[in-house]
Amino acid sequence: MKQTVVGNRYAIALFEIAEKYGQTEKIEQDLQTVKQAFLQVKEMGRFLQTPNIPADVKKNTVKQVFPDLSPYVLNTLFLLIDKRQIGNLLPMIEKYHELRNEKRGIAEAKVFSARPLTGEEAKAVSEFFAKKLRKNELTIENIVDTDLLGGIKVQVGNRIFDGSLKGKLDRLKRELIGQ
Repeated sequence: MKQTVVGNRYAIALFEIAEKYGQTEKIEQDLQTVKQAFLQVKEMGRFLQTPNIPADVKKNTVKQVFPDLSPYVLNTLFLLIDKRQIGNLLPMIEKYHELRNEKRGIAEAKVFSARPLTGEEAKAVSEFFAKKLRKNELTIENIVDTDLLGGIKVQVGNRIFDGSLKGKLDRLKRELIGQ
């Protein structure tokens, strides 16, 4: 939990700076670049978290690996290095992304279906649930789950909308057993 709280604090501060200077998109792109690098090269995170390596060496390495980062992102990375909080980097990036989406009225959803959705079906699901959730846009990640039998199940944050055949059968079963 601590990691999330610390990551959230840095993300909120960075987002406020980004908004103030009209850099939300550029910073989002930079953070996604950093995230991809950390996910693809696991040694980078280990290197930056190693206590024996001086902070100056870590900072110079970050500058060399990411020469085109905005100064705001670079300074945030430096601060995380100085405070020995680089382990909070990925949660911070996720929170920044959430804040940016929230500001733009975008929600992210996981759509579970028995088969891959077509482009038209995905668009229809996106439009329907965006209106239902009072969002401007809903970006969806389609996950194929053959256990659903048919229909879809939509998860947006902690909310789940279950319109799957399996879900309907389960509800019917509970109803029949309850009586």
